[in-house]
Amino acid sequence: MNAARKPAAVALDDGPIFDNAGPLVVIAGMNVIEDRDTLHLVAKTLTEICRRLGVAFVFKASFDKANRSSIASYRGPGLDAGLELLAEIKQACGTPILTDVHEPAQAAVAAQVADILQIPAFLARQTDLVTAVARTGAAINLKKPQFLAPAEMTHVLRKCHEAGNDRVLICERGTSFGYNNLVVDMLGIDLMKPMAPIVFDVTHALQEPGGLSDRAGGRGEQTAALARAGVAIGIAGLFVEVHADPAKALCDGPSALPLDRFETLLRQVMAVDAAVKR
Repeated sequence: MNAARKPAAVALDDGPIFDNAGPLVVIAGMNVIEDRDTLHLVAKTLTEICRRLGVAFVFKASFDKANRSSIASYRGPGLDAGLELLAEIKQACGTPILTDVHEPAQAAVAAQVADILQIPAFLARQTDLVTAVARTGAAINLKKPQFLAPAEMTHVLRKCHEAGNDRVLICERGTSFGYNNLVVDMLGIDLMKPMAPIVFDVTHALQEPGGLSDRAGGRGEQTAALARAGVAIGIAGLFVEVHADPAKALCDGPSALPLDRFETLLRQVMAVDAAVKR
């Protein structure tokens, strides 16, 4: 693909604009919905911080985590209850919503609440899922699979485009590096920038998949360092999952950023973004 091509920006209705050359948009929230009180606490805290600092914000939470290491892993409240809670957050906080879907039948229902539908990395080659999500007309956060080269994302993008949707973000979340490890190819991110607006999922890039035998480990203490590095490339969005108490999180706690460290991280990455795009 021609590296000089500028991909079309992705705009949400009355919301942020994702553009590699524009101000950074922050997607933040919980890995999975745990309970109503925690969900509202996290959403309201993140919304207030982003508004106070003038940062475009999208709230993220999953109603189901279907791709878990163990049958005993916590998955979430499910489609109906989860979407009802996310609709509450959208109303209470006035923020756009991102959530992920795992089956084609979930796409149209989730799009009634979510402004952005996310296609999980392990499922990004599932044609029926990709086309079902694309046909909703919602913006798409397309996770790059850990096993695909950057250039291969053009094939997944083409499926979305041919299904009538060009409102697609490519989300980098690390590449498999041996067993139980991920690395981030910063040059690979740069190669994908001509394809679409890029979002960097720093949280999942810090995972150690299956590293705790029955669940993922992680390196959450390195969130700030890796986030600064990713934003320094000049991207459209940063994706980070937070938790009020990561040690008690029901899913991916080792990779989560403590809620009380979010504002410090945000100030750092916005300063990097402004310097790169000045």
